[in-house]
Amino acid sequence: MIIEIPGFGDLNIEHIVCDYNGTLAAAGITPEGVKGLLNRLAEQYKVHVITADTFGTAEKELQGVNCSVVIIESTNQNQAKLDYITGLGADRCAAIGNGNNDRFMLKGAALGICLVGDEGAFTGAISESEIICRNILDALNLFLETKRLIATLRS
Repeated sequence: MIIEIPGFGDLNIEHIVCDYNGTLAAAGITPEGVKGLLNRLAEQYKVHVITADTFGTAEKELQGVNCSVVIIESTNQNQAKLDYITGLGADRCAAIGNGNNDRFMLKGAALGICLVGDEGAFTGAISESEIICRNILDALNLFLETKRLIATLRS
């Protein structure tokens, strides 16, 4: 989907790539409303979840969600996440995360969104993002209500 943003440039987003714990989930559990929202987004975008799966719940929690779940090693996560979006075409990716292990992905994506939720956010992830949201529902809704996205990014 091409989103025209005055003074910022056009975004051609095909992929939404999300971290799992601290982003889509809290303590390994996805909050109410997230799965349905991901399925709605999957009608327009390719949705990906990339995680080291700290709690071992990502695949089970995301059953029935139209997304790719990628489990990565617990070491060198920053590089693994960046490599993943690079393989997709980083210029066509929006990335959503909150941690130190998300900052390369947030910086490398065409659009980086950092969440400052219950788990908090790494300051480096904040500084590498274009947008900061308070929860995953707000972040995901930016792609359904693109005028919100435009209002935040336009100059």
